[in-house]
Amino acid sequence: MAGLTAAALAVIGFFAYQASAAQERDGKPSASHSAHPSPGKGDGKGDGDKRTPAERETALPAGSGKGPRVVYALKRQRVWLVGKDGRATRTFAVDPSAVSPRPGTYKVTSRSAHVQGSDGVPVENVVRFATVDGVTIGFSAALDGSTPDPDPSHKTGGIREKRADGKALWLHAPVGTPVVVVP
Repeated sequence: MAGLTAAALAVIGFFAYQASAAQERDGKPSASHSAHPSPGKGDGKGDGDKRTPAERETALPAGSGKGPRVVYALKRQRVWLVGKDGRATRTFAVDPSAVSPRPGTYKVTSRSAHVQGSDGVPVENVVRFATVDGVTIGFSAALDGSTPDPDPSHKTGGIREKRADGKALWLHAPVGTPVVVVP
């Protein structure tokens, strides 16, 4: 019985994907539009932007580069994983570090599967990309799932994400991957 249910869900998912792709070819937004925004589109600057506030919040920032990359928006506290086709494959909220990088383009410089974070918390899937005033900046997920507020009196560089998001970023961003930081 469980096998039939799984098969039925797979078929429904396939048909939903096909319908979504057909709508996008016709120029009509699909329900999945906010999860896979097009680069440079929907920046909220033009007249007639009919997206919801949530769709505008999760839209890939215009002018955030080309090709496969990681995009980190400082004010929005959000990350996008962008594929070869320039479309976001995943976006998620993060908790910023006490020390932030300046807007610009960086590259992943190193990674660690499991280490102790600069705040003393054990973390995984660490992806480092910048150094500011001697503080190394990178994305990480706490093993206990915590996402504490940064303590401004303690200079830390860990940008915290949920564990599932950390795993996705780890798989997406080997050493050398561009990381574009936008305001």
